[in-house]
Amino acid sequence: INESAHPNALAGVVIERSPSDSTQTNEFKGATEETLTNETPHSSECKGAALLSPISKSMLERLSKFEVEDAENVAPYDSKIKKIVRSIVSSFAFGIFGVFLVLLDVTLLLADLIFNGSKLYIPLVYRSISLAIALFFLMDVVLRVFVEGRQQYFSDLFNVLDTAIITTPLLVDVVYIFFDIKFLRNIPRWIHLVRLLRLIILIRIFHLIHQKRQLEKLMRRLVSENKRRYTRDGFDLDLTYVTERIIAMSFPSSGRQSFYRNPIEEVVRFLDKKHPNHYRVYNLCSERAYDPKYFHNRVGRIMIDDHNVPTLHEMVVFTKEVNEWMAQDPENIVAIHCKGGKGRTGTMICAFLIASEIFLTAEESLYYFGERRTDKTNSSKFQGVETPSQNRYVGYFAQVKHLYNWNLPPRRILFIKRLIIYSIRGDVCDLKVQIVMEKKVVFSSTSLGNCSILPDIETDRVLIDVFNGPPLYDDVKVQFFSSNLPKYYDNCPFFFWFNTSFIQSNRLYLPRNELDNPHKQKTWKIYPPQFAVEVLFGEVTYNYVVAGSD
Repeated sequence: INESAHPNALAGVVIERSPSDSTQTNEFKGATEETLTNETPHSSECKGAALLSPISKSMLERLSKFEVEDAENVAPYDSKIKKIVRSIVSSFAFGIFGVFLVLLDVTLLLADLIFNGSKLYIPLVYRSISLAIALFFLMDVVLRVFVEGRQQYFSDLFNVLDTAIITTPLLVDVVYIFFDIKFLRNIPRWIHLVRLLRLIILIRIFHLIHQKRQLEKLMRRLVSENKRRYTRDGFDLDLTYVTERIIAMSFPSSGRQSFYRNPIEEVVRFLDKKHPNHYRVYNLCSERAYDPKYFHNRVGRIMIDDHNVPTLHEMVVFTKEVNEWMAQDPENIVAIHCKGGKGRTGTMICAFLIASEIFLTAEESLYYFGERRTDKTNSSKFQGVETPSQNRYVGYFAQVKHLYNWNLPPRRILFIKRLIIYSIRGDVCDLKVQIVMEKKVVFSSTSLGNCSILPDIETDRVLIDVFNGPPLYDDVKVQFFSSNLPKYYDNCPFFFWFNTSFIQSNRLYLPRNELDNPHKQKTWKIYPPQFAVEVLFGEVTYNYVVAGSD
């Protein structure tokens, strides 16, 4: 999957050809010559999940089915009181306060044993503090049982042990209170028993293990925000069933990263329990990996950079591979992840939803994925495919599926003649442009004499004329840099991806909401509604031969 659609570089001009001729490799066989839908100058190929297309009956049925299951899962939290209690016991501050109380109680006990070990009298202040701490943890257990339900809470062995650890010191604290009554002091055998019980309180330090688990859960929930989680059968994972056979999840982590992301051991336990011998995992991260042996070597890897897009070739190969795996057995499922399980994951899942004809349009698949991945009971923040380039590539894939019979379109080789940036604010005299193709920088405006950058104050534009631009084909990324503009995703102010095969009339116009980074509302103070980038292309009129071919 990692290899490019055209692994060999293009080499030298050998013979002039007409603009209508296109280089086509064997893997493009079966591609039709149908004309693509016309590109509207002020709209992209896909508007993304932000614009809702008409919701089909099949989508409503799918969503309603999952809503019933999710409603059953969150039934214990339906009342306002339970929601309030849940927010309290699940808060980070509540967990930190619990850790503080455990450390305080153990510190007081050790101080008491060191300075008052030979005395039978225990200061009232200490007895009161210890009892108050014990009652606090008992209240914590009662509230969690109230929120989660008795059966679900005590189905976790750690919760059972923690309850025992909490109640035992509480009983000891009660004995301490009664030990100061005179009639108990006159019974000699109580003296040794109470001294022994004072040491038993030290088991409360093991409550720190429970508090650590609670803090880990809280951190994972904070990091995953309102992504839909799987919280059944003793699991609490950033994991969503998009369909019955497609899972989206965040990165299975180990070490310190497992403190705030899915622990890989828990993900393995989940998949082995729910789908033994019938799952395949896809890692879409270029920046991190794990040993495939965790998942019995059923791991596919596609190297996609964070906040970026897969190549169109990777999307075609991935969807065909998943389709083949699904066809082998009706119980087979796929679990797909990137880092957060949203952008790159959603792009590939939406492509497969179209490939398998669960949905026919990019808009429907993007909308559906966003609905499934977003937990609206916690927040309305959208957790679907977000970046415009990722949305655009889902739109490209829909055309690949329907217009090109699930094959790559004929390759077009273009070059950029001019870039026009509309309504850009601030001093951008140091504006720079980079063009990336096949993970290599093929053009940079930092080189002398390869372009001219001319701010046009009267028309509120920046004109960038490119001289002797490189031939561009397939998937291309254009990045812009300026020290006077804040950086966001990809460590640059704004960028975008496109595929040359889908450029219409040698022109691409992208308004603000279709550019990566300016699409985010937090950037709108810098990028006004009229902000846009227009690219004018020329078509190569030479035949480029693949290196190594005859």
